[in-house]
Amino acid sequence: MSEIQRDAIRAMRRSYGEVGLESLPTDPFAAFHQWLTEAAANDFIVEANAMVLSTLGTDRQGADAITTRTVLLKDVSEGGFTFFTNYGSRKAQAIELNAQVTLLFPWYAMERQVSISGFAEKISRAESDDYFATRPWGSQIGAWASAQSAPLATREELEQRYQGAAEKWPEGSVVPCPPHWGGYRVTPIAIEFWQGRYSRLHDRLRYERSNTTSDWEVGRYYP
Repeated sequence: MSEIQRDAIRAMRRSYGEVGLESLPTDPFAAFHQWLTEAAANDFIVEANAMVLSTLGTDRQGADAITTRTVLLKDVSEGGFTFFTNYGSRKAQAIELNAQVTLLFPWYAMERQVSISGFAEKISRAESDDYFATRPWGSQIGAWASAQSAPLATREELEQRYQGAAEKWPEGSVVPCPPHWGGYRVTPIAIEFWQGRYSRLHDRLRYERSNTTSDWEVGRYYP
């Protein structure tokens, strides 16, 4: 990297706003719903429910030691955050080995982020079936066509699998939920709300509890 490139990167900075984070509701889920609603109403945020999921595998020095990817939040209920995936995917395999995960909602346009630490577990088959029935037909067919995270020789192979599933369940027909597809609910033990402030004096409010059923405690932390 040249000195010019290095200087250009080092010069990438912005000044954050004056809006502070003085307080939030005592219930972190109420606070999250408030921020999610505001993020969804912001025209500069493409998908307010997009979150970065990080998992830890057993090979702590290999490529799958810690992996991250973006998934979509599809429910916040029963004390947890729910997303859906192929149960044969790399993320699902990692969760089966180590259920502790992190989630991150990076709402840059609002100078905000929410980070969550917790434990993921599969939701019931009935819940997965109910959600799958609400998906667009193309997404339903895609769930059957994709052997998520498995090696793929060519793009044509994926297209052929999709076409085969589309012929089996034409548009307008009832597409069953694949047995290898469903949801996970992440039950948090820590939820941190971060608000960007001037001079990097950011606000951080963190809700924490010792386990998934104990009471929440909230504290303010240095940025």
